[in-house]
Amino acid sequence: MAEIRLQNVGKRFGAIDAVKALDLTVGNGKFVVLLGPTGAGKTTTLRLVAGLEQPDYGQVHIAGQDVTAVPPAARDVAFVFQQYSLYPHLTVFDNLAFPLRSPARRLPADQIKKRVEEVAELLRITAKLGNRATRLSGGEMQRVAIGRALVRQPSVYLMDEPLSSLDAKLRADLRLELKRIQQSLGATILYVTHDQIEAMTMATDVGVLKNGELIQFGTPRQIYEEPGDVYVATRLGIPRINLLAASTLPHLAAPAETATVGVRTEHVRLQRQPVNGTLRGEVMRVEHLGDQSHLHMDVAGQKMVLLADPHEDRKAGDILGIEFTRPLFFDAGGRRLRAS
Repeated sequence: MAEIRLQNVGKRFGAIDAVKALDLTVGNGKFVVLLGPTGAGKTTTLRLVAGLEQPDYGQVHIAGQDVTAVPPAARDVAFVFQQYSLYPHLTVFDNLAFPLRSPARRLPADQIKKRVEEVAELLRITAKLGNRATRLSGGEMQRVAIGRALVRQPSVYLMDEPLSSLDAKLRADLRLELKRIQQSLGATILYVTHDQIEAMTMATDVGVLKNGELIQFGTPRQIYEEPGDVYVATRLGIPRINLLAASTLPHLAAPAETATVGVRTEHVRLQRQPVNGTLRGEVMRVEHLGDQSHLHMDVAGQKMVLLADPHEDRKAGDILGIEFTRPLFFDAGGRRLRAS
């Protein structure tokens, strides 16, 4: 497996900067997820690494080699697309074997059989090898699409939202499968998604993109607990972080430049009766989720969603005391401020 390194890479489409001066390193054996909304530059970054797009400036390195001008077929990367793109008239075995039968990397039949069977066992689709692609479920088709990349044994794997078209249960199952496979192979994977759960559960490192720029890079826990600005803070967390105007919280000890206070749902202590000096909030609605409850509250005229013990009796109209345990402070430009 190999390291991916992008140095000051940029790509424009007309007047739009799809990727701007991007510096990114995906270490050998790492599972790096690029996270951001549509238009953030995620897929363009993958295509630049694959060679499907040429950068307007900067360099792309794979395994220590400058591949900026190297054609896609010579880069030794495998690309898993959002759509399955299987050959419907072929069996699962032949779909998996297809990359190994191409003139560029043709292998003997016995080696192809051995490698296909190994990948099928890894993906738990051995029983489906004789089936045509049209006889597979959505989850099975996505496993075959992933397997077609794995069977090649490339230096790096590039994955463009491969789970986005699946239902919630299949996405959860395949998240676990992908992480298991990556750890089993020690594979280097660059994966893009807008789904924060995929980023939190699979990544060794997360890069948050905004309008083609890499805003912050770190482990999922670092990104969640130490966001550099409001934008990054809102990328991770369900429900999303509460953002309150500092002017409505006069009793909160905050840096002088604070314009916005961020409070995650779990970083709050609730009191049945407000005491003097305690922030007050009115429960507007309660969501019972089994293992937890979400309280939708009005706090100083602003909406908040807070995490609560599901066994405590809360109802609309209750007035509760609220204490912030780990608030985050942001200035008027959205930049993180450190508490003194």
